[in-house]
Amino acid sequence: MTLTASECFMLTPAGVLHAFAHQTPDAAAAALQTLLTGERSLDLAAWTAADPLAPSILAGALESGWVQVLRGSLQGPDARLDDFLQHVIASLSGERRAVLASEGGFCLGRTGVDQDEADILCAAAADYSDFAARQARRGWDGGTRYVSFHRDPELLLPDYSFLPFWVDGAGYWLVLMGEPLLNNPALVELLWGIKQAGTRFVAIG
Repeated sequence: MTLTASECFMLTPAGVLHAFAHQTPDAAAAALQTLLTGERSLDLAAWTAADPLAPSILAGALESGWVQVLRGSLQGPDARLDDFLQHVIASLSGERRAVLASEGGFCLGRTGVDQDEADILCAAAADYSDFAARQARRGWDGGTRYVSFHRDPELLLPDYSFLPFWVDGAGYWLVLMGEPLLNNPALVELLWGIKQAGTRFVAIG
């Protein structure tokens, strides 16, 4: 693989889902997470300086679709997290209705739903966090993955989808109504914004 000095790297939506899927990431996932630590995308030299494992995982990450090559530098989110949060999570829902919750059930952001509904969904997310933790202690980690609810018995399109992720040990739930649009650069922007803003910020609304 031949790279030029001007080429930078960024996580794809699939890469975000992989890298931030566990509270304690393995070494490769932690190296992927470093791509979202700066204000701009990183070239290979900067990525390697941030995590020496970068060169050894690059080829596999590209092949898996977790990382993409950029022909120049990409600017990260430059707005305050609470200013852009409702807009970025809206584009991840087919109905433009979404909630971002902390693992403990606090509402961090919402769009397309009123505060009462958001609070109910955040409380449900906290319940799922407890459920997942209990199942993990029993040896089953399937509960730590995605949760969807359907009114249609054919289970074709979910009414609600709960997506857990962790940033530097802090847990979050993204709750999406209607079709989840996860193959979306907005998912990368969301995680990048959280990573930049710090991992334990107070409830926004």
